[in-house]
Amino acid sequence: MLLDGIGKRYRIGGPWVLRDVRLELRPGRVVRIQGHNGSGKSTLLRVIAGIAEPSRGTVSERPSTGYVPERFPSALPFTTEQYLRHHARMRGVPASQGSRWLERFGAEQFAGTAMKELSKGTSQKIAVTQALLGDPRLLVLDEAWTGLDTAAREELAAVVRERAEDGACVVFVDHDPARLADTTDERWLVRDAALHASQQAVATDRTAIEVTGIPGTVSLAELLPSLPGLPESSALSALSALPKSPEPGVITGGHRIVVDAAHSDEVLRRLLALGPEVHIVAVSQAGAQIRAAKEA
Repeated sequence: MLLDGIGKRYRIGGPWVLRDVRLELRPGRVVRIQGHNGSGKSTLLRVIAGIAEPSRGTVSERPSTGYVPERFPSALPFTTEQYLRHHARMRGVPASQGSRWLERFGAEQFAGTAMKELSKGTSQKIAVTQALLGDPRLLVLDEAWTGLDTAAREELAAVVRERAEDGACVVFVDHDPARLADTTDERWLVRDAALHASQQAVATDRTAIEVTGIPGTVSLAELLPSLPGLPESSALSALSALPKSPEPGVITGGHRIVVDAAHSDEVLRRLLALGPEVHIVAVSQAGAQIRAAKEA
């Protein structure tokens, strides 16, 4: 598959999100797309998957494609089984494939559940399952690991390796620079609307949350590491106590929590769910954390 001279903007006269992109996607390759938030990574993946048309340039020889979007529309008027049957019918494959993938990702018990009732993690498993129906020759994953539990994350990594070994091309974006580091064949960086070859993982955006009023009975060490996709050791190392203010009437004490930006919404939700006494003092960008990735 070849993207040649691809440009993309969302309105006439608007800024170019992508400009003069040329990318050849070859069978059996695992390709990572990198870049900071808002750089155009998701737009590039939508063009690759055929979800978005380029404003200029051509896309040729696109094979059968499975796509996991960054935001999966889970509140659909179907049960899980109905939704997967619909996709299987469109792709001309047996409906039993949906059941097989549900079982592999540990979600077979939700086959009869209305999709609007699924948890975020289970919805993400359904998003991955529909993309794998028909064993596509091009698999496009936009933050597909986000929201998955540990077992499902490992299973998806195994599936990526299997698809590549079978000759499919896998293109992915993920917030963790170490994701599939031992499997990735190519890394490309989206920067200033252009695509650049990259030899290492780029910085991961971080968010700092300052919070007060957390009940003394709550263990932050237990609260944060349970987040899907958050490295087990990073929560403890990212917590620090806020200094107490000597001024009367000022809210004092608390914690400063630094997490990957991709997890900030979930951290805020969990903190606020602790009760009305919890106050979010500030949310800000905390810089970046860079981890080098192994070259395959």
